[in-house]
Amino acid sequence: MQSDSSFYRQMLQLCIHSKSKMQALLVHSQIITNGYFSNVHLATKLIICYAKFDDMMAAKKVFDKMTERTVVSWTAMISGFSQNGFFKNALLVFLEMRKAGFKGNQFSYGSTLKACTGLRCLERGLQIQGCVEKGRFVRNLFVQSGLLDLHAKCGNMEDASRLFYGMGERDLVSWNVMIGGFAFRGFAEDAFQLLREMMQEGKMPDCFTLGSVLRVSFGDGGLMKVSQVHGLIARLGFESYNMLAGSLVDAYSKCGSLPCALKLYRNMPTKDIISCTALITSFAREGKHNRNALDLFKEINSMQLGMDNMILCAVLNICANVAELSLGRQIHAFSLKCQPTNDVAMGNALIDVYAKSGEIDDANKVFNEMDERNVISWTSLIAGYGKHGYGHEAIALYEKMEREGMKPNDVTFLSLLFACSHTGLINEGLELFNAMVSKYKILPRVEHFSCMVDLFARGGQLEAAYNLINEMNIEPISSFWGAILGASNIYGNIHIGEAAATHLFNMDPEKSVNYIALAGMYAGAGAWENAWETRKLMDERSVVKDPGYSLLSSTQKNMLLVQPY
Repeated sequence: MQSDSSFYRQMLQLCIHSKSKMQALLVHSQIITNGYFSNVHLATKLIICYAKFDDMMAAKKVFDKMTERTVVSWTAMISGFSQNGFFKNALLVFLEMRKAGFKGNQFSYGSTLKACTGLRCLERGLQIQGCVEKGRFVRNLFVQSGLLDLHAKCGNMEDASRLFYGMGERDLVSWNVMIGGFAFRGFAEDAFQLLREMMQEGKMPDCFTLGSVLRVSFGDGGLMKVSQVHGLIARLGFESYNMLAGSLVDAYSKCGSLPCALKLYRNMPTKDIISCTALITSFAREGKHNRNALDLFKEINSMQLGMDNMILCAVLNICANVAELSLGRQIHAFSLKCQPTNDVAMGNALIDVYAKSGEIDDANKVFNEMDERNVISWTSLIAGYGKHGYGHEAIALYEKMEREGMKPNDVTFLSLLFACSHTGLINEGLELFNAMVSKYKILPRVEHFSCMVDLFARGGQLEAAYNLINEMNIEPISSFWGAILGASNIYGNIHIGEAAATHLFNMDPEKSVNYIALAGMYAGAGAWENAWETRKLMDERSVVKDPGYSLLSSTQKNMLLVQPY
């Protein structure tokens, strides 16, 4: 058998196709033994072979020992580094190639542009683009697609669009790069419009195209667009693709169409963690399907799908909303077995579930054990203290937060004002409100004013609460007057109570609690005639008192988590 260079090249190509690195090493040894190592074509083939096996160290050794190099040799190294994620190395080899006097070919430029894209280095990419425009590959489709990808992934969609519409020929990759770029940046209308243009030009989208479009949030009218993409997927025969099924579940969930999302999920041939996470996160966001979400979590848990922190945080959020402390504790234990140190998101979710369930000591313990905290961590614990009547502790934690250099936000102050209003700390609450405005330059929202009105009203300072409503620069909402009416009932201030009730009847005439509070205030003051007239007005307006209800957590049913994988 003739052992020439062409034979060895064929053998190396077979090794690449069969993914047999061991055989490639044997061929390499034979090349050295038979004296063919100085052959530039064989050495280049060896570089390509090692790059395919992700062994760039071996490829670099071959390249460094080459006594002669061609543009293909340089390109093989650049491409190998770029494909294996060594983007800086790819750029360095490109610079060496230019210094050695080689101009490069379309694959050199394409691979170097890919490296710039991987580093999100637009400045260096623009320099490569300058080289391309001076050469003969400015109209090459492969290079143009590389330039499109660079501009799109670096967020420069204006220049990407100019390049795209200036292309003489556009293939599926070009369309996918542009649609994916618009989708990644959140430009829903542009992504959807480009999909229409693509089809009008006779190009059929593939799974990547449709997946990119589905990943964007459409906002108003989103459900119709998702339905149109769903119909297109069905017509093209892509319904069996699990990736697209998961993207559809996520898209319908984001549009608020949870029944459609759940139906698609049930029909998926293979359930995956991405679609499960999308559905459970949407259930948690809606806040109306907590039990459905917990049932779904139990189901995927029994399927032994690998749980990640995202899905566990979503379930913890639901546990916090329905006070499902038992499951929250199990998830905490489960996460500790998988990852002994909580990350910030998991720690925040645990603080929230313990705080809302009244287990302040456990919430505090999680907080203290966190290696890293953000403003949400501090605010969650402050909110927990406030909801359970620990106003002084909430303020102390805020002061500690300031000492450690963490800047509070508007939600932090909202939690603090809530804590003060529920523990009668009027002076402290007023100081915090002033600090929020003057020290931190935070513009008060309607919720902050609502807490201040409630703070004064609960403390019996009804005149101050009434004056605040009249003096503030925003339109009062019903909760302002509701706080004053409730406090007037407690402190027997009929004059201010009647004024508050008048506003409430105009703003929300069908809310029964306002009539009942006013009637109760009259009855407490002995004004029985007025109380009877208020009840009569309630009947005339066909206002019916809402029945009370309680949420109970069963002590008989346990939801058990599996062992960590």
